[in-house]
Amino acid sequence: MSADDENRFRPKPGRIGSDTPRTGKVQSFFTKAKKIARQHSAAPSRSSPRPGKSPAAKGGKGARSTKGPGVRRGRGAAFVRSRTLSGGWHHSALGMRRAVVKTRYVQNAGRNGKAAAHLRYIQRDGTSRNGERGQLYSATEGRADGDAFLERGKEDRHQFRFIVSPEDGADLTDLTAHTRDLMSRIEADLGTKLDWVAVNHYNTGHPHVHVIVRGKNDLGENLVINGDYLANGIRERASELATLELGPVTEIEQTRKLSAEIDQDRFTRIDRAMTEEADGRFLDLRHEPADHKRQFNRALRLHRLAKLEKMGLATEHAPGVWELSERMEPALRELAERGDIIRSMHKALKADGLERDPMTFQIHDVAPETPIVGRVVDKYLSVELGENLTVVVDGIDGRTHHVAGIDPARVEDARIGSVIEIGPADTASRPSDRTIAAVAEDGIYRPSRHLEQAKFEGRVPGGDYEGYVDAHVRRLEALRRAGIVERIDADQWRIPEDFESRAAAYDAGRNRQASFRILSAFDLEKQIGADGATWLDRRLVSGDASDLASAGFGQQVRDAVERRQEHHIDQGDATRQRNGRIFYRRNLLATLREREVARVGAEMAASKAMSFRAVAGGEIISGKFTGTVQLSSGKFAMVEQAHEFTLVPWRPVIDRQLGREVMGIVQGGSVSWQLGRNRGIEM
Repeated sequence: MSADDENRFRPKPGRIGSDTPRTGKVQSFFTKAKKIARQHSAAPSRSSPRPGKSPAAKGGKGARSTKGPGVRRGRGAAFVRSRTLSGGWHHSALGMRRAVVKTRYVQNAGRNGKAAAHLRYIQRDGTSRNGERGQLYSATEGRADGDAFLERGKEDRHQFRFIVSPEDGADLTDLTAHTRDLMSRIEADLGTKLDWVAVNHYNTGHPHVHVIVRGKNDLGENLVINGDYLANGIRERASELATLELGPVTEIEQTRKLSAEIDQDRFTRIDRAMTEEADGRFLDLRHEPADHKRQFNRALRLHRLAKLEKMGLATEHAPGVWELSERMEPALRELAERGDIIRSMHKALKADGLERDPMTFQIHDVAPETPIVGRVVDKYLSVELGENLTVVVDGIDGRTHHVAGIDPARVEDARIGSVIEIGPADTASRPSDRTIAAVAEDGIYRPSRHLEQAKFEGRVPGGDYEGYVDAHVRRLEALRRAGIVERIDADQWRIPEDFESRAAAYDAGRNRQASFRILSAFDLEKQIGADGATWLDRRLVSGDASDLASAGFGQQVRDAVERRQEHHIDQGDATRQRNGRIFYRRNLLATLREREVARVGAEMAASKAMSFRAVAGGEIISGKFTGTVQLSSGKFAMVEQAHEFTLVPWRPVIDRQLGREVMGIVQGGSVSWQLGRNRGIEM
C-alpha cells in the first residue's frame, strides 16, 4: 500500500445534527406519526393479515401467543398499550379487589358439536343459587335462547370462553349485572359489539360466571383479540368493577384474607411472595425493618413456613434462615387440586343423601386398570372451559371413584343413579386388522386378492365389495403414516409379523380414555319393580355376588337383589322351594325383555297412530331408523316401515344412520346391522 493510499481521506456526509451514519431510509415526521397512530389503534393496519388469516390468541391460563402481528395486536391492543404507558396493570395494585379470569379459544366449536356440549353442561342441574339448573342469559335477555345462539355461531371459525370469578363475588349485589357491565366495558375496549351468553354458577366456594363469546365482530368478520388483553385486560376490568361496587380493600380486610391463607393446603399469595423474594430458594428473615407492616409480613411468612415445614416443603437451617423446597409449588398445587376433588365428591354424595368415608375415595388420573362397576353420583366438566367429563362413581366394591377425561357423547344416556362400568382403555385388535393379517400371504397384503376372496365368500353386508376392501386400505394408510406397514405399490402392502399387536398398541396410544358402558340407565329402586330384563336380573341369573362389598353401594345392591327376587315370586316368574332355594322361569331375561317391549310398543302405537309389530329371532327387519327409546331392558332403536314400526336392540354403529333406511337380522337379543353402500362399514 502506498503512502498516498494510507493518508487518503474520504468524507461521508450524514444528516445535519446526526452523530451516527445513515443506516436506512429516512422517515418523515408524517410517516412516523401515522405509524404511532396505527400502533395505538385497535383496527388492523394494511400490513396486518386479513380477517380469518391469522390465528387468534389462545387464552388458556393467561398464556400469551406470539403467532403473527394479528395476535400481537388484535382488538384490545390499544387498551394494553395504554396500561403499559401508565405504569402497568392495576389489578395487582394495593386496595384493588382481586378477580380470577380463565380464557380459552376453541376452533370450529359449532361444527364439531363442542359448543352444544359445553353449553349443555354449564347449564346442568345444581349450579344455580337454589341448586337448580343454571339459567342462560345475554346482554339483553334474562332467559337467552341457547339453540338460537348455537345456530348463529355454527359456521364460526372459533369461539371464546371465559370464566370470571371475583374473589368477593359472594358480596356482589347482582352477579348478572356485574357480568353485563363487564362485557360492556370489554366491548368498548375491543371496539365492537359482541354476541355472548353467560351462566352464573354458585356450586363452588366462590360464585363465578361462564361466558361464551362468538368469534365474530359486529361486521361479521373473524374476531381477533389481543393476547395480553385476554391474559390481563379482562381481569383488569373485572377487578375495577368489583372495586367500584365494594370499595377498595381495607387494611383490615387484607390482613384477614392473608391470615386465612396460613393453614391452607394450596399455593397461596404468601407462598408466591416468598418464592419471589428467595435467593436461590433461600429466604433470610433475620433483618426485617422495624415498621409495623414489614413485621406483620414477617410474622405471616414465619407462620406459613412452620406449616410448610410440617409438610416437608421448607427447612430452617438457622433461626430466620429458611430453604424452600423445589417441590413446594407443584406439590401445593397438586394438593389443592386433590382437595377440590374430595370436596366435590363429598358434595355430590351429600346431595344424594349418602355418607362415605374419605379413606374409600379413589382418584384415577388415568383409565382404571380393573373395571369399576357402580352408580353415577355426579358428572361434570373435568376442565370447566373444556368438553370432557368427570364421573363420580359409588362402586359396588365399597369405594367411591373419581374418573376424569371421559368423552361426553359416551355418557349422554347416563343419568345420576344409572349403573355403569368404567374400565381400561380398549386395546383389542380391530376386526379389519384380523382380516388383513389373515388375507396377507408371506407378509404381503393385496387389495385385488382380498376383493376376489370377498366376492367368492359372498359375506359382505349389502354386497358392497369394493367399499369393503377400500375400508381396509384406508386403515392401512393410517397405519402407514404411523410407520407400522409399508406401501410397495398400489396393490401391495408389506405387513409385519406382529401386525395385529402393533396396530392395537397404536390405537391404545391414540385412545387413552377409559372404556365406558351403561349397564342400566335406571337406578336400583326403579329396577326392583320394572317389568323388563334389568341389570339386577342379570346378576340374579349369574348368581355371583363375590364382587359386592358388605358396605356402601355393594350392600345396597345385595338388598336390591333380594327385593327383586321377591318381586319375581309375586309376579309368578320365580318360585321358592321349602329348602329356601329359588327357581326362575325358563329364559327369564328373554321373557322379561319381550314383555316390556310389547307393553312399551303398544303404548307408543296409541300415541303415534301406527301399529306396533314385535320381531322374532332370525327375522330380517328393514325400514327407516327414526329414533331410540330407553327401557329397563336396555336401549332400543325404532324402525318404521309403511304404517307400522318395531323396536329392536340398539348398537352405537346405527346412530350415524338416523333418518335413513336400514336393514338387519335379529339374532339372539341383538341385531346384525347390514349397512350398504354410502352408509359406511363398521371397522
